[in-house]
Amino acid sequence: MTDKFYYDNKIVRNFAVATIVWGIIGMTVGLLIAMQLFKPALNMGSQYTTFGRIRPLHTNAVIFAFVGNAIFMGVYYSLQRLLKARMFSDVLSKIHFWGWQLIIVSAVITLPLGFSSSHEYAELEWPIDIAITVIWVVFGINMFGTIIKRREKHMYVAIWFYIATFVTVAVLHIVNSFQLPVSAFKSYYLFAGVQDALVQWWYGHNAVAFFLTTPYLGMMYYFLPKMAQRPVYSYKLSILHFWSLIFIYIWAGPHHLLYTSLPSWAQSLGVAFSIMLIAPSWGGMINGLLTLRGAWDKVREDSRLKFMVVGITAYGMATFEGPMLALKQINAIAHYTDWIVAHVHVGALGWNGFLTFGILYWLIPRIYRTELYSKKLVSFHFWIGTLGIIFYAVPLYFAGFTQGLMWKEFTEDGMLRYPNFLETIIQILPMYVLRAIGGALYLTGVIVMTYNLIKTVRMGKLVANEPAEAMPLAKDYVPHGAEKKLHRVLERKPMVFMVLSLVVILIGGMIEMMPTFTIKSNIPTIASVKPYSPLELQGRDLYIREGCVSCHSQMIRPFRSETERYGEYSKAGEFVYDHPHLWGSKRTGPDLQREGGKYGNVWHYNHMLDPQTMSPGSIMPPYEWLITQKLDTTTTISKINAMRSLGVPYEEGYEHKANKDLDKQAKAIAQDLQKNNIKVKSDKEIVALIAYLQRLGTDIKAK
Repeated sequence: MTDKFYYDNKIVRNFAVATIVWGIIGMTVGLLIAMQLFKPALNMGSQYTTFGRIRPLHTNAVIFAFVGNAIFMGVYYSLQRLLKARMFSDVLSKIHFWGWQLIIVSAVITLPLGFSSSHEYAELEWPIDIAITVIWVVFGINMFGTIIKRREKHMYVAIWFYIATFVTVAVLHIVNSFQLPVSAFKSYYLFAGVQDALVQWWYGHNAVAFFLTTPYLGMMYYFLPKMAQRPVYSYKLSILHFWSLIFIYIWAGPHHLLYTSLPSWAQSLGVAFSIMLIAPSWGGMINGLLTLRGAWDKVREDSRLKFMVVGITAYGMATFEGPMLALKQINAIAHYTDWIVAHVHVGALGWNGFLTFGILYWLIPRIYRTELYSKKLVSFHFWIGTLGIIFYAVPLYFAGFTQGLMWKEFTEDGMLRYPNFLETIIQILPMYVLRAIGGALYLTGVIVMTYNLIKTVRMGKLVANEPAEAMPLAKDYVPHGAEKKLHRVLERKPMVFMVLSLVVILIGGMIEMMPTFTIKSNIPTIASVKPYSPLELQGRDLYIREGCVSCHSQMIRPFRSETERYGEYSKAGEFVYDHPHLWGSKRTGPDLQREGGKYGNVWHYNHMLDPQTMSPGSIMPPYEWLITQKLDTTTTISKINAMRSLGVPYEEGYEHKANKDLDKQAKAIAQDLQKNNIKVKSDKEIVALIAYLQRLGTDIKAK
């Protein structure tokens, strides 16, 4: 006798709508910042629309709003059918949906206002981090509740990836959010300098792994066989793919920090595991593509399958290029250039974008019991989207090669051939134009898809509660082969499976991070490195607010080309008071680690007021508001106290003298500016930012 029940399609529909809406918003912001790089006027003269402030808005919108909602759409649809059960709780589903949208709206509000922690892909401040944790737990309870009440004894491969996604993202988010609140929307990370950089890129790399990759692999394993009407190519390969991927991926984060002040043993571990990562990654790609054996005639006729094939191929390309970029010789050229931006977007636009589009085109007609409005429009979307990826990625690869090689080129006399950083930027501006054209083509495809799906929805009616029936417990089946039997037993025990997944992903992170946190000799201190003065600390927070770290690095690698251009290479001990680190990941502007004392206060003032007059051809926007806005010194006491709590050696009671020292230093800078006919009050934000820039790199003196 069978149980009768209903699948919840309404929650799937809600997440699908959110995916499309936030996708258009996130990609539109992306197109705007792409154009700002060759037309600075598009910063629009407002502090709320500068590249530095809305670039994190773009990354958060496409990662957590577009991809995040797509993940939940795919999980809520596939999980119910794989487990033959309605979601555990309709109330939790609604809390999850509206809570996630509220988090996204809070990001849309706070990031342009300058509330940023500066950690890449984790810029949201501490109250929002807490909200993310709560909603993620709600999602987890709903998912595991459904798994526990399932009518299918064994968990299909897609569910393995969903479980690994849940536990790993939880660990990553919690560890990367260890912050000490200073005020309602300001905090300092518990870790400093080298340790903070390691935690951030352990998180950053694995956010790509376990938010942009593993849930999509789970969706691939469910939706691709459904579309192709073919079974997954190899169950055994699925097992190898899953366990090796989640074990190896977690180690690879340090490859983002090659040649930096991170201890070399940690860099080497990152490189070794990055190279190994190609095996499980390509195992998954091969398992996906070979699932289509005997169905390639369908690929020719069905553009939805074309999206899936190109998406899986883009995954294969990105996961080949990732290990290649982890090789030190290649990383030495590619890091800080647009090559990395191209690499990331091949994965994001191809793998995440195209898989999402294919799933939307397949799923929406099913839950509305109708046919697609126009297959021709699907085909148009596929081809214009593919052209968009090509126009986006190829010019940026050329831009990246150009930057990397120009930065390193010397004349026969042993001098830098291009000593002025701007020469490298001017050279690649045409590539930025082509990139924006590619982004516009891709966005056009998404808008066409939206039109097509709206028309499709109007032709049908949502089956909010889809009737289904299944046996109370599916008949057990144990295949031949000892390893398959063992895994089949594991598939019956979801909580054991979750704990085992957690143990597997914790191993790499703990081995890499614990020595860096506990062995003091890993990060030797330098006696001459002192805490920031109160004014410099305030200036540093303004630097973070304006998103300067999006374009400027503060990490000089030990290459002759960099020491000739910027000065003495960076030492681990220089960053011991940096909460957070500001090493950066992209040089759209020059490195600032040795900026202090290079130029006078007047130069910095004029450069912030009008960058083009000081650096003709610069693509940096002006920051006039810094000159008129008053520095908020009411936060100085709480900031000094917070830093002392984190181990910065400010003397007891100094917080009560701090503003006096701040005022004294600010007046000295204002007086210096006045000598050069620049009248600015000492209580303006520009003075604090100048103080910070003039401090950078002055703690050590190279012989």
